[in-house]
Amino acid sequence: MSELADIGLYGLAVMGQNLVLNMNDHGFKVAVSNRSSGKVDAFLEQEAQGTSIVGFHEVKDMIAAIRKPRVVMLMVKAGKPVDLTMEAMLPHLEPGDIIIDGGNSNFEDTNRRCKEMAEKGLLFIGAGVSGGEEGARHGPSIMPGGHKDAWERIKPILQGVAAKTESGEPCCDWVGEDGAGHFVKMVHNGIEYGDMQLICEAYDLMTNFLGMPAKECSEVFTEWNKGKLDSYLIEITKNILAYVDEDGEPLVEKILDTAGQKGTGKWTAVSALDQGIPLTLIGEAVFSRFLSALKDERVEAAQKLGSEIKNVGAQKETFLGWLEDALYGAKLISYAQGYMLFRAAAKNFGWNLNYGGIALMWREGCIIRSRFLGDIKAAFEAEPDLENLLFAPYFKEQIKKAEEGWRNVVSTAVRAGVAVPALATALSFYDGYRRDRLPANLLQAQRDYFGAHTYERLDKPRGEFFHTDWTGEGGRVTSGTYNA
Repeated sequence: MSELADIGLYGLAVMGQNLVLNMNDHGFKVAVSNRSSGKVDAFLEQEAQGTSIVGFHEVKDMIAAIRKPRVVMLMVKAGKPVDLTMEAMLPHLEPGDIIIDGGNSNFEDTNRRCKEMAEKGLLFIGAGVSGGEEGARHGPSIMPGGHKDAWERIKPILQGVAAKTESGEPCCDWVGEDGAGHFVKMVHNGIEYGDMQLICEAYDLMTNFLGMPAKECSEVFTEWNKGKLDSYLIEITKNILAYVDEDGEPLVEKILDTAGQKGTGKWTAVSALDQGIPLTLIGEAVFSRFLSALKDERVEAAQKLGSEIKNVGAQKETFLGWLEDALYGAKLISYAQGYMLFRAAAKNFGWNLNYGGIALMWREGCIIRSRFLGDIKAAFEAEPDLENLLFAPYFKEQIKKAEEGWRNVVSTAVRAGVAVPALATALSFYDGYRRDRLPANLLQAQRDYFGAHTYERLDKPRGEFFHTDWTGEGGRVTSGTYNA
């Protein structure tokens, strides 16, 4: 081979193959390999035929074909497969070489791998890649984090193949240290869970409450996609609802109502619990998928408990206007909660997250791309230390505009008997977040009553804890206190 490759990529499943073709289109020479050598041969003979892509059956040969410092990107299943692949590569790598994990790895694994590779003189990057098959082929959103010293070497490649905004900005920028890149991708997927659940609740209200056929629902989503709700998920929803099966009937109505998941939404919810952040909307979206999986039990419950949707008298056009506002208001809460989790993680892990850059990375190429991500970027450009998205003047105004319709939708759904867990929990969070006093004072009293857990007082400095012998029979010993 006369010319060394710019990058090596291991793992030729759908995402890996399409990323390689994308890299080739942008003038980068790529060396590839895969666990099964047959897939390498098939790729070179079919999809990669006529390109400058070179393939190898052995990892060592692929690595030898890359110019130094070598860059090797892994597109393999998260977890143990990443560690095993890296283990196979290590004897053939040298200090200063770079490993990029482009899979959906847990950020805690990436934290560990960054440390382990640094001890060997290698630079490790955890890069979240979003956009699915189409994004990988024509321009994904890429969220790299890890060893900053690697950024200048990989920047031309990753930004070259990434999606671009209308102004030509690449939807790829440095996120932060250690596992920050995969953490941002994890939160992206959590927000994706939330957005999808909100859209499904809107569809449920349209079909089962308003009695609208799929084609009419598609027309509504088409109109919504021209305004403030303009996004990839709204766009594909209107296409899905318009799609008919061979018999001319809407295909969506024939699909079993049990949702699957790969775990990243659950990871986001678990991380929120670990960080002490009320990520209520994404949590409900995850639980809603769990509930959908109880199909047989739900069918039995419908028979034994009944599932009548009540006619509570709603004018269709008015309700659809409310529903558009409700979707938008809840969507704002979803992103606000996601950014709250970013701030907590940055503080706890010592990361310097690029908040405005994250919004830019999500502007195109990824599943949650939408119009208003530009407004998020603008908010952080105007105020880099913005404490909460809802405090930005633009979003403060927008959520106020959405509030009345949002409340009308949730209250109507409750009276009609239609479950709207994501829409409702988002509204509850908004109401609770704005309260300067919550009933947790009673909760603290209860904890102190039965377990001597102590409490703080409004008339005393924060950090001083008190205990009351509520029954006159308790002792002076307390259990102490802590914050989860």
